[in-house]
Amino acid sequence: MSPPAAPARAPIFVAVLALAGITVSLQQTLVVPLVPQFPRLLGASAADTAWIVTATLLTAAVATPVVGRLADMVGKRRMMLFCLVMLIAGSVVAALSQSLIPLIVGRALQGLSTGLIPLGISLMRDELPPERLGSATALMSASLGVGGALGLPLAAIIAQTADWHVLFWAAAGLGVVVLVGVLALVPESAQRAGGRFDLVGAVGLAVALVSLLLAVSKGSSWGWGSPTTITLFAVAVVVLLAWGAWELRTRQPLVDLRVSARRQVLLTNAASVVFGFSMFAMSLVYPQLLQLPASTGYGLGQSIIVAGLVLAPGGLCMMAMSPISARISAAAGPRTTLMVGAVVVAVGYGVGAAFHGAVWQLLISSIVIACGIGLAYGAMPSLIMAAVPVEQTAAANSLNNLMRALGTSFASAIAGVLLASLVTSAGAPTEGAFVLVMLLGAAAALVALAIMGFVPRRAAPASAPAAAVAKPEAAEGTEEVPTTGRPVLVRGVVRHGGRPAAGATVTVVSDGGGQLGRATTDTEGRYALVATGPGHPYLLVVRALGNTHAEHLGGGGPLVRDLDLAGAASRPGPAAPSPAPRPLPAGTAEHA
Repeated sequence: MSPPAAPARAPIFVAVLALAGITVSLQQTLVVPLVPQFPRLLGASAADTAWIVTATLLTAAVATPVVGRLADMVGKRRMMLFCLVMLIAGSVVAALSQSLIPLIVGRALQGLSTGLIPLGISLMRDELPPERLGSATALMSASLGVGGALGLPLAAIIAQTADWHVLFWAAAGLGVVVLVGVLALVPESAQRAGGRFDLVGAVGLAVALVSLLLAVSKGSSWGWGSPTTITLFAVAVVVLLAWGAWELRTRQPLVDLRVSARRQVLLTNAASVVFGFSMFAMSLVYPQLLQLPASTGYGLGQSIIVAGLVLAPGGLCMMAMSPISARISAAAGPRTTLMVGAVVVAVGYGVGAAFHGAVWQLLISSIVIACGIGLAYGAMPSLIMAAVPVEQTAAANSLNNLMRALGTSFASAIAGVLLASLVTSAGAPTEGAFVLVMLLGAAAALVALAIMGFVPRRAAPASAPAAAVAKPEAAEGTEEVPTTGRPVLVRGVVRHGGRPAAGATVTVVSDGGGQLGRATTDTEGRYALVATGPGHPYLLVVRALGNTHAEHLGGGGPLVRDLDLAGAASRPGPAAPSPAPRPLPAGTAEHA
């Protein structure tokens, strides 16, 4: 296992990954100012130029879970470098393009880089000590919104003062800077899942996602009742069901649906979908309200640069909320943080729905919404990582990122239908249409709040039968304690080459260096550790079959760690479980 990032270089490590996340998320809004101009610039129809946006959406949706699974198998840093190379290559192709097809190809390549943000979060889990992990993952998660908010004004300024190709040259240059930073400053994680890549699962998921997103994004132009749209929805449903059946049967699936079905993971992903809707609704409504002529009675008659500048502070606020999100999560748990974020987002949309007659009113509303999104997005990775095995971190975070993207796609489709159907005699959306979309954004945030209410506050007591859960051993110098009446610190299954590792010794070391709890796995490799000493969980040490494996514990409890020692980075250890270790010096994981 690679050691955690040294305290002196941890800020640089986090800064590089956050910059990588912002660079990737910038690609979402990079072309927004040019969308109305592309038909004239490229000599193509508006329907054809819409593929410049759709191509990125489709490749991002397909690449995100695939890149996540490959990262768990072959290395997160390696796949991060792949994402950055695709971003640079796509930007260069787009910058050199003079017609529609090369530009679509370039945008599709850019979409392949979207999986970089969950990879960054997963690398942080592997490399950072627990006291830095919460704020770092919150910052990385918020970079998705930061780049999107900052991209609009920057792109608008460049598009109005220079040739449109400069946008893509700038993206390529920024990508090169980040690539060099990752090569120089970001280490590779030693956590690997190994195994074979599930090609059938990847193809099935790609077909289902492409069909679904094509139907959602093109349904308004093709017609929601058209044979093409209905066929795509039907294909998506059928293939998704077949894909789910395959994933449950195959030994090494692309997405472990059993882990994804754990209540905390499932509900967090569901909340991510509706939060994605909330985040994108603001981006659809506020720029239009700001740019509509004042003669409509509710438009503010501003330029696209002003519209972008109104949204830009929200991106900075998302970044500023990262440490606050981490503090709330440390004090009350990430579940509470996400719920607080949902309330803040709902309040922000309520303010916008009631007061939108001046630029400053929309500015305040957008800042409040962005603060809520920053809180919620910062908590999501902690909720996911606390409930999945360490060797599935990248895949689980990538799936969560995909859920957010699906939410934004649904927001675009639903808001587009409402804004296109509720119009004035001049063809502009009515004020009521904008208010309705804002109220839907508030409602989506409240739905996320309700969903998170079903996530358990803490781990259930270790009250499972003795045959199912291993009995913990007492810490050195203390009496043995029963498994009932104390919350579980860590639970999971230890395997070796897919087979249960019975009799493995599992120890949790506290942040002070002492033994916090110890257990031996049962005949099925299962264990459940309760605290038998003071402190907070810091390091998990597993000894079995002559090997020792150690990994850092991050995120709020309860934690679930399923390990396969055949695929984990291990070092030689004693042939038999050793006696309870003496307390370790604080922070010295090498002595575990």
